[in-house]
Amino acid sequence: MFKEIADIQTADTLNLPIPDFENINVVVKPSEIQQEMVQQLGERAENIRNGAVDATQDNMLKITNEGRKLALDQRLMNPLLPDAESSKVNSCADNIYRIWNENQDKKSTQMVFCDLSTPKDLKGYEKEEFTDVYNELRKKLIQMGIPPNEIAFIHEADTEVKKKELFSKVRQGTVRVLMGSTQKMGAGTNVQDKLIATHHLDCAWKPSDLTQRNGRMIRQHNDNKNVYVYYYVTEKTFDSYMYQLVEQKQKFISQIMTSKTPARTMEDIDDKALTYGEIKALATGNPLILEKTTLDTEVSKLKLLKQEFMNQRYSLQDKVIKYFPEEIARLNNKIAAMEEDTVKLEEYTKPNKDGFSPMKLEGIIYSEKQDAGKKLLECVQNLKSMEEKDIGEYRGFNMTISFDSFSKNIKLKLKNKFSYSIDLGTDINGNITRINNCLENIAKDIPTEREKLDNTMFQLENAKQEIQKEFPKEQELKEKLQKLDKINAELKINDNAHEMLGDEQEEKEEKEERQTNKKSPERC
Repeated sequence: MFKEIADIQTADTLNLPIPDFENINVVVKPSEIQQEMVQQLGERAENIRNGAVDATQDNMLKITNEGRKLALDQRLMNPLLPDAESSKVNSCADNIYRIWNENQDKKSTQMVFCDLSTPKDLKGYEKEEFTDVYNELRKKLIQMGIPPNEIAFIHEADTEVKKKELFSKVRQGTVRVLMGSTQKMGAGTNVQDKLIATHHLDCAWKPSDLTQRNGRMIRQHNDNKNVYVYYYVTEKTFDSYMYQLVEQKQKFISQIMTSKTPARTMEDIDDKALTYGEIKALATGNPLILEKTTLDTEVSKLKLLKQEFMNQRYSLQDKVIKYFPEEIARLNNKIAAMEEDTVKLEEYTKPNKDGFSPMKLEGIIYSEKQDAGKKLLECVQNLKSMEEKDIGEYRGFNMTISFDSFSKNIKLKLKNKFSYSIDLGTDINGNITRINNCLENIAKDIPTEREKLDNTMFQLENAKQEIQKEFPKEQELKEKLQKLDKINAELKINDNAHEMLGDEQEEKEEKEERQTNKKSPERC
């Protein structure tokens, strides 16, 4: 129903002149501390599941948020923890510096997106201790040799005037590394001119956020023909699940927004907290998580294939019941009528010495072709409305004329058992020739109509056989569904295993407001 009222145009259909991009996944090894902390998160999830902890003290939402922070940098759990050598911040700093150095001549620019650990102190990079991921990355880049004035936080531009000035510097290549969150540096950030790389330090909750991030660079008016998108993932942490979750959401959206699937219903995926079983599996390095993700994808594809197969079968059933029988009856009647028309045409064709058969127009018989042609044009000129007007007979066929408002032509119909139509022009003899050609083609068109009839009957028989067939991959789908159910059972994943998270602050405020309303005298 949505597609009946929506006209959707996406980037893949518009063919806009955008740069070619390459996705690069940078997988970093977790430190021993990170691995131990993920295991502790798993133990906490188990305690919550068993009801051993009060929800006000610990809950799945809290575990999920801590898991995301831990995957970004272990010092977000405690700033006194050591800087892991293989952290995402270090890997990102290495890539940024390499690209900065390789593109000195072009002054190519880069963007870094990170929604977690945004800077509270914009001068935190000048301190020795760890303050946040933004300042830590800036500190490392300066130590590597990038001038401080070529690195900027979007948070420094706290007014529209400052934003315009900052964006102008990035477009010119004066500022070559710009860091920010999706909210502050997403839609409306037009700095694509020299952008060559985008770095995702963390994964956003929504596919639209990742699209907005990448859209700052992969768009028109970028001087670079090839650009690069870096995704940083800490192995065996919540990172992998977050990207899988976003991928599933994007598949759901794409089914609707591109109409590349025949499915009539979509399953919404909007979980903002991991399930108990998924956290436990991540903590223990359980390979079932990967197997589950693979099976989810395969089952979805098979379900779509089955839905398409069933839609085609329903369509064929409708045709077998209604369309094909009606079309066969119509073609049989048409052929019979055309055959009778050829007999009558032969009977009433009585040409004079010039080969012209008499034409009756408005009650007068015209034996000469020239006179008949003139009278025919006179009948056309006397046409006062768009309604069909009966004007006479020719070679056994009744003749009517009408004005077609769509084609802007005068239509002449020749009627007997069947009806044949031609367009009239301004040439006297040409109109008579068109009428004769139309009548002579009746016998020539009968074989074509018989061929259509034979083809329709063949399609009917073929359709009857097709609707008896079962979905060829039904057994494979059943086996994969059973296997998926078994894995879900082992991971203890069910419909009640999720705790939902919207915007945390927003949800908290709404909950407090609802509780206030319940206690208010007016409510009572």
